[in-house]
Amino acid sequence: MKFTGQNKEYIEIVEINKANANLLNDTKESELSLIWFKSDNNKVTIDAVDYVFNNNDIISLTEFHTINAESLQEATFIKWNRSFYCVVDHDSEVGCKGILYYGASTVPIISLDEKHVDILTTLFKMLYIEMESRDNLQLEMLQMMLKRLLILCTRIYKDQNLVSNLRTQSIDTIREYNYLVEQHFKTKHTVKAYADLLFKSPKTLSNLFKKYGDTTPQQFIQNRLMLEARRMLTYTEKPISEIGFELGFSDLQSFSRFFSKQEGHSPQKFRNREVLPTK
Repeated sequence: MKFTGQNKEYIEIVEINKANANLLNDTKESELSLIWFKSDNNKVTIDAVDYVFNNNDIISLTEFHTINAESLQEATFIKWNRSFYCVVDHDSEVGCKGILYYGASTVPIISLDEKHVDILTTLFKMLYIEMESRDNLQLEMLQMMLKRLLILCTRIYKDQNLVSNLRTQSIDTIREYNYLVEQHFKTKHTVKAYADLLFKSPKTLSNLFKKYGDTTPQQFIQNRLMLEARRMLTYTEKPISEIGFELGFSDLQSFSRFFSKQEGHSPQKFRNREVLPTK
């Protein structure tokens, strides 16, 4: 089901199965999405990495992800464009910038428990009902329901992945750091560059990330660079030297050293590989 507004804003919900799994590849500019898997053992490749998602896993994707469903059984797919609802402009409402979208070097994964499933099932039933409405409040109602969905998913992700004793201000700093890396990773490779943008010291950020998890601020930058490098090596035919240059490396040698240290083998061997890494 799909709603399209007068200004080409849209939101669409599709029930995915083996027959129409190719619809996951049909990504448009400025589009965000959520995929709620409804069965076990769904094998999906995202940005050259193999994943297996099980029943009641939810993932969030942007237009920049490349997804291929190797073996997908059943899932609910919801997607919308920036004109319908921009999570960056409305971050004060939903708080998912830098967590679910525009800030993760890996795919954000949410695992629902029975309580969460009941809540989201009810919400999706309401979404389907509202999709069939035809009054002048339909757009506002659908936006409100999507906002509710994003808030719920963000809360669950925080509960499952963020240290519970972190203050809201600290979490917001981490989110903003993640978002800034997403915006500037090709040109800014040092923690100090982002610390300056946040008016923080590199040491403050390092201490904050220690409380947050195992990844350091520098590793976060490196992980984002590696994600883009893998994407470009897999899905483009650009020369490796050009890829390195686009990612901010001064020459092929420095890019190859960086990539080999992170991946364990050279960019050329990665491009020629037969078996993709698995998460």
